[in-house]
Amino acid sequence: MPNLRSVAFVVNDDKSGAPELAQTLVTMARRDGLKVRQTRRYPIRPGFLRGCDACCVIGGDGTLLGVAQEAARAQVPIIGVNRGSLGFLTTFSAEEARAQFPALLRGAFHVDHRAMLDCARGSAPHDLALNDVLIKAAVNSRLVHLEVTADGELVTDYLCDGLILSTATGSTAYNLSAGGPIIHPSAKVIVMTPICPHTLSNRSIIFREGVKLEVYNRSPDARLLVAVDGQRNLSVFANAPVRISVAKVRLPLAQQIDYSHFSVVRAKLKWNGGVADKK
Repeated sequence: MPNLRSVAFVVNDDKSGAPELAQTLVTMARRDGLKVRQTRRYPIRPGFLRGCDACCVIGGDGTLLGVAQEAARAQVPIIGVNRGSLGFLTTFSAEEARAQFPALLRGAFHVDHRAMLDCARGSAPHDLALNDVLIKAAVNSRLVHLEVTADGELVTDYLCDGLILSTATGSTAYNLSAGGPIIHPSAKVIVMTPICPHTLSNRSIIFREGVKLEVYNRSPDARLLVAVDGQRNLSVFANAPVRISVAKVRLPLAQQIDYSHFSVVRAKLKWNGGVADKK
């Protein structure tokens, strides 16, 4: 990457140490002559990233998800600095950010282009998801009857608490908690995982990149809630399916040069096959 000339900062003030870290990194950027813009608001407003070479998000994964749609549309790389808990997406620690920020401003990072989901309902504007689209009954205690088609062909129908349609990036989020598989983030696929289905053959399904999925509400007395990345709750038009596909745009996500996805998974999920020492 060439040297950065302008950088945006999105800061979650509710995260411990985030305002102080932001002040340090902003000072570094200005000292190197970069143009800087800042906001404490997320999701960010449309156009906020226009003219920026990168966006530094200081907070947790939820903060980054509030920036992802606009960053993908503007094709502005996100540098995620973790002040939250797990930090699957905000992969730079505060210490790494302080030490490496001058080099990052000189473009010393790798850009990983992450697949996203395109979500559409009726004639409403399309939405983008980096992690997942959740489809469930608007009333939490209700089961819902959902029918799924792929390219016009019936896949199956579910009586369940809901469906998670996930990207490979989001496979370690809600999908994993619901028993879905871990997918390497370079895979441009859709993972569909039912939530508590009334069947003994509960299995996730992995669809290819070009598939066009449609999810129909077959419960006449139930209203659907569609949640995009846990950030935006969308209304569903009557008798209209929720349409899900792999989006044409990708999210540019800045990573360290030596970034290893499975190293992050092992560390964050404490995942290993070691056997405890016998005494």
